[in-house]
Amino acid sequence: MTFPDIYFNSWSETYRRPFGAVRIGNSVYFSIKVDGVNILAVDLMIQKDGEQIKALNMLPSSEKEHFYYLKFTTEGNCGLYFYHFKVTYRDEQQEKTLYYAKAEDNYGGVGRILYDSARVEQYQITCFDHQDPAPDWYLDGVIYHVFVDRFNNGNHHKMVLNPKKNSFLYATEDDLPYYIRDNKGDIVRWDFYGGNLNGIIARLNDLYKLGVTILYLSPIFEASSNHKYDTGNYLRIDPMFGDQKTFDRLIAKTRRLGMHVILDGVFNHVGADSIYFNRFGNYGNGGAYLDPGSPYCDWFTFHGDHDHYNCWWNIDDLPTVNKEKKSYRDFIYESEDSVINTWSATGIGGWRLDVADELSDDFIEGIRHTLDQHIEKGERKVLIGEVWEDASNKIAYGKRHHYLEGGMLHGVMNYPFRSIIIDLLIGKQNARQVARASFTLRSNYPQDAFFANMNNIGTHDTERILTMLGDDEKKVLLAIWMLMTLPGVPCVYYGDEAGVAGGKDPDNRRFYPWGKENQSILAAFRSAIQTRRQDENLQKGLFYPFSIGNLFGFLRFQTKADYTAIIFNPSNETTNVDLSQCIDETEGELIGNSLKDLSFDGEQIAAWDFSIKKLKE
Repeated sequence: MTFPDIYFNSWSETYRRPFGAVRIGNSVYFSIKVDGVNILAVDLMIQKDGEQIKALNMLPSSEKEHFYYLKFTTEGNCGLYFYHFKVTYRDEQQEKTLYYAKAEDNYGGVGRILYDSARVEQYQITCFDHQDPAPDWYLDGVIYHVFVDRFNNGNHHKMVLNPKKNSFLYATEDDLPYYIRDNKGDIVRWDFYGGNLNGIIARLNDLYKLGVTILYLSPIFEASSNHKYDTGNYLRIDPMFGDQKTFDRLIAKTRRLGMHVILDGVFNHVGADSIYFNRFGNYGNGGAYLDPGSPYCDWFTFHGDHDHYNCWWNIDDLPTVNKEKKSYRDFIYESEDSVINTWSATGIGGWRLDVADELSDDFIEGIRHTLDQHIEKGERKVLIGEVWEDASNKIAYGKRHHYLEGGMLHGVMNYPFRSIIIDLLIGKQNARQVARASFTLRSNYPQDAFFANMNNIGTHDTERILTMLGDDEKKVLLAIWMLMTLPGVPCVYYGDEAGVAGGKDPDNRRFYPWGKENQSILAAFRSAIQTRRQDENLQKGLFYPFSIGNLFGFLRFQTKADYTAIIFNPSNETTNVDLSQCIDETEGELIGNSLKDLSFDGEQIAAWDFSIKKLKE
């Protein structure tokens, strides 16, 4: 006897429904096809995160031959379930066992048969607490990420405001960024170009014409560095950037243009040179380092003496704050004059939380609760977190996070999509792998969070997209269109639209080349942004990826009568499209039938090109 033939597909509602994340308390219906004789038992092996695995016997279907089914009801608190299948059968009088679990690539969808339970990679079900959509102004928007010191100096004669002691200013805006370090590798002189809030105000009309609707600003609060992730005072604008009046003018002008501003909240750590820690005495005699009686002392964890303390990634310039202390929580979000309350009342659109995986879930939940109290002219505010991995199952410091299950983050920075885009364009992954990777994310994330993710092809923490793609502008054009058409809210890192190159930090933080932009790349950004903003399917439409040979594509739609179909060709060759060869990872008829009715320029996709079509039934 040969062993049974087993088939299951987590993305097909023939085998698991409903698709994707489910609300806790709802039921999930499982079916699996097991073709063979002498089948003794088919079990769903399922466990709630952190609990023991349970074997639930599946019953043979009276309607479909070789199918076994089970209704499973989720219960308790929201979180994750993990599952696979066990098939017990008799072969030559011996009882034997097979397992069916995720495929070797660890993506969802069609899985594989295994003989060894130790090799099983389980499927995931995400259970959320309640629907938690981001505000419409955010979901419909296009974000522009401004690194303030490197964007534009709006002062008369480009005068640099309030230069800091023991720092240096670049001679020209064309100079490449450079760090001055000591023999231990520590930065001993911070470098500045002089970008400021006046510079952003002066260029708002340019950003408006580009199609930008949201500004995401790097930290603007007082700090020693050029990047400001070493906060010196949360309640004061850095004097090099401007003051409160300048910030108020920025908010007022953005609102007149229909734009919103998202601030960067750095709440895991502060600067050693800060009013709270004050290691160098630049804030008088107070601060936890100098004054044992300082009200900030219990925010920090010292070891033996004040020169040894907890700091982020062992960088002693960034002492870590104990986020469990009530006085710190009061300061950040719980008190009436907290940081979140103070700045949210100025008219901003929301916050991005730096290193969100360093913050506890209840800390993030507290910020969100405070933020939700600020509703301006009927508009809610947004909360986005910095998470680099699949945030639906993120574990940090031994604890599972529940960012996206309701009442915490609306979404996260979508670094997995950045990896997917780049991997496809450099040939690290083929079209089918990319389709599977992207659909795995869609199935893991609650739908509201999936649409609220902040997509990017570059940030201040990564190499520039032009550099990542080997200065190949044709590849960059494809990356731009993928950024603007994939689900989520696209975020343009300042200068990418101008063709700025750059390797690792600090090279990725060059000054914006005003008057020297790459016009072809700029035109591509304008066109892609306009297309996204005019097509509601690209803003809020469901996402069905597919592959046809070496081509990657997807459908976006809100109703079955109106689709937007997109196909990308990442290869160097012109490709003839045989739509009958479309690999539909869902096994549904939706993708296949829709594509058969489309004609992409005579079913031919040019090299380094893509096609986008509207389809109405």
